[in-house]
Amino acid sequence: MTSLADADLSELVEDWMDWGEAARRLGVTEAKVRTMIKDHELAGAVPAPGASPGVPAAFVDDEGLVVKGLPGLLTVLHDGGYDDRECIAWLFTDADLPGRPIDALRENRGSEVKRRAQAMGV
Repeated sequence: MTSLADADLSELVEDWMDWGEAARRLGVTEAKVRTMIKDHELAGAVPAPGASPGVPAAFVDDEGLVVKGLPGLLTVLHDGGYDDRECIAWLFTDADLPGRPIDALRENRGSEVKRRAQAMGV
């Protein structure tokens, strides 16, 4: 199995937003998006060689807010030693939840996702 660090994010994540699009959808500035990534409220990565850095579109809900539970989950994963690329790969990999952790978060089933993330800590 491919490690999270080696995962092809361009294949795992269907839809990416550049900083400008993320800022527009969230109603903030691009600088704020970068701060949100630094503070683990969002995760960002370069999805493929030569691509611009971006944020998975699934991280923002239909109301223009960060998906409920995502910042706390990202903090748990970062505390466990994962970087943003690995966090994104984990969130978009089909796990035994059932389904992908990002889908569980978007469906307000974040407790189980967070519990599993805590159990994975390195």
